[in-house]
Amino acid sequence: MGYLGTLALILVTTLLLSHFSQQLGIPAVIGQLLAGVLLGPALLNWVQPTHLISEFAEIGVIALMFIAGLESDLVMLKRYFRPGVLVAVIGVIVPVVTIWAFATWWGFNFTAASFLGITFAATSVSISVEVLKELDALDTSGGATILGAAVVDDILTVIILSVAVGMFGTGEAAGNLPLWLTLVEQVAYFVVIYLVVRFAAPYLMHLAERLYPASAVTIMSLLVCLGMAYLADVLGLSAVIGAFFAGVAIAQTPYRREVDASLEAIGYAVFIPVFFVSIGLNMRFTGLLQDFWFIVIMTVLALATKWIGCGGGAMLAGLSRHEGNVVGAGMVSRGEMALIVAQIGFDAHLLHRDFYSSVIVVIILTTLIAPFMLKAALRTTTQPTETDA
Repeated sequence: MGYLGTLALILVTTLLLSHFSQQLGIPAVIGQLLAGVLLGPALLNWVQPTHLISEFAEIGVIALMFIAGLESDLVMLKRYFRPGVLVAVIGVIVPVVTIWAFATWWGFNFTAASFLGITFAATSVSISVEVLKELDALDTSGGATILGAAVVDDILTVIILSVAVGMFGTGEAAGNLPLWLTLVEQVAYFVVIYLVVRFAAPYLMHLAERLYPASAVTIMSLLVCLGMAYLADVLGLSAVIGAFFAGVAIAQTPYRREVDASLEAIGYAVFIPVFFVSIGLNMRFTGLLQDFWFIVIMTVLALATKWIGCGGGAMLAGLSRHEGNVVGAGMVSRGEMALIVAQIGFDAHLLHRDFYSSVIVVIILTTLIAPFMLKAALRTTTQPTETDA
């Protein structure tokens, strides 16, 4: 039963470091990741990356992506569809191409360089939303465009990640099938996603409401989540794509708030902190000094490509230069989305262990710098434009 003590140690450490992180204005996820660095082989070496922690972490990332899907605002996406799509698409293409080119020049092979680009295509706007709220800029056209683009960005990143893992990863699922058949299965899966979002999820959730157990709605939502995640894994896609779109499906039903509240309590109490700790457990400080210039250049590219790509997309969509600057800065933060992508790539042997710790450091740096960029951009915006909504 020693694992109970390990789990208790992980939870108390993440709780305390998350508290101190938020006190300092740093995202709680950074505190949870640092808990893994502190407890793991990098420092104290009290906790090892065991099979049990790996299983908890797997559930944690599925729960996290399910919640991300639940919180995806498709109404906001529809309202700001054109600027949101332009911002997200250009904001994905520019980092992927630029970082792929840099990684290739640095000596990465095609697959590893491509995956590095995908890792830094991800955006996490939860921190940006807090800054926008703090400065009363959430209801401006720039703020609303960030929210709309974030939905498209999440969808694009999850799809690209899942296809990349299926085609280039070393997982067993669909590994012995011809490439053309794997692609057909994956396309069929996206048809299944549409049917679940449009028909199956509303019916199942309505059915669950008629069942006697008090937690029937939550259990049914978990069945949809786990079922879609499992099916994605069987077809050689990443399980996170199933979890994410299961969340999107449930979000289109009247049970969204109830499920969100229940799943946040389950996920953020145990499984999600263990996931971020597991990332820290895989980090090593050996080699970081040797990778100093890699970290510096990657940090600059990660900040600049997202800022320029998303800002340029916003201006192409008709926003002013000031608003484009706000949108670009607001989309810079990588946060938990990039950490998820990096960990999945590491597990699929798409991200080499020698560069794993350096990539995580770059993600942390971009996450910490992003709020300052957004505040600076907002302060240079002389007159925010209110939305028509």
